[in-house]
Amino acid sequence: MTTKTWALPDGVQMRVLETKDVTELCEAYNRNREHLAPWEPVRADEFYTDVGHAVSIATKLSRFASGVDFPCVLVAGERVVGTITLSDIVRGAFLNAHVGYWVDKDFTGRGIGSAAVGVALDVARTELGLHRIQAATLSHNVPSQAVLEHAGFEKIGFAPKYLKIAGSWQDHTLFQRILF
Repeated sequence: MTTKTWALPDGVQMRVLETKDVTELCEAYNRNREHLAPWEPVRADEFYTDVGHAVSIATKLSRFASGVDFPCVLVAGERVVGTITLSDIVRGAFLNAHVGYWVDKDFTGRGIGSAAVGVALDVARTELGLHRIQAATLSHNVPSQAVLEHAGFEKIGFAPKYLKIAGSWQDHTLFQRILF
């Protein structure tokens, strides 16, 4: 596993998720539970425990080892303050992945999400050899759309009732960024 880190604004670092992140990641999700609730699927109570995160991290690291995900954490010191993941990496003629991210409520509005997306795009192009990255945001999630547009993504469509978020099927705006 890579030990490379990337510098983001305000002393935040981005690095690949590690097994040792269980407690810090669990604490980050608990600290941000209300902040993230409108933007994520409803999660079982077990998700907010160290055991739940140990299972989640093991799954993500297995997918990383098989080349289908590139999961990263955003850290300030030892504190996890967000995540960004390139997921569902497809090789062959497509060379595509999805990007998803979130930033701690105490770190929003500082350019950290935009910087993390920029790093993920660079990794996707230079290290993973991907051609295209796609993203979907809730249609009313203007801040996340601004992050994507700042990173050069273009709107490519509208998907009604695309994902079950916050307990209901919600409309999403679709974006893509062509890397080469």
